Formats: sequence, structure tokens, C-alpha cells
Amino acid sequence: MGSENLITEGFSLMLMGMGTVFVFLTVLVIVTTYMSALVQKYMPDAKPLALASATPPAMEHKNQKLLAVISAAIHAHRSK
Repeated sequence: MGSENLITEGFSLMLMGMGTVFVFLTVLVIVTTYMSALVQKYMPDAKPLALASATPPAMEHKNQKLLAVISAAIHAHRSK
């Protein structure tokens, strides 16, 4: 077997492999785009419900107290 024959075989194998990957990725993009369009058409985004308050007032007070304690601890650690 000559070196020209090996190079030609390697080149054709490389092109076939790269072509296969290119076709697969192209089909993957097309199918994903089509699937996304179907999902958007038949399952639109649900409207979010309006909540009165994210946290109850009692939790806000506890969170403020916790924040003050954490801030004091950090300040004490940094001042050492």
C-alpha cells in the first residue's frame, strides 16, 4: 500500500465523518426549533399569580433582627 493511497483513504474517511456530524447537528437544530415552536403553540406560558406579600410581617421582623445580628458579628470579626 502506497502512502498516497493511505492519505486518500484518511482524507475520504475524515470528510465522511465530518459530513455525518454536520448532517446530524443540522437535523438536531431543525428538530429542536420545531419542537420549541410546538411547545410554545400548545403550552403557552402560564400567567403568574399576584401574591399579596412575599414574606409575612412576622418573618420580616425576624429577618431584620437576624440581619442586625449577622452585621454585628461581621463587624466584630473584622475589627479584631
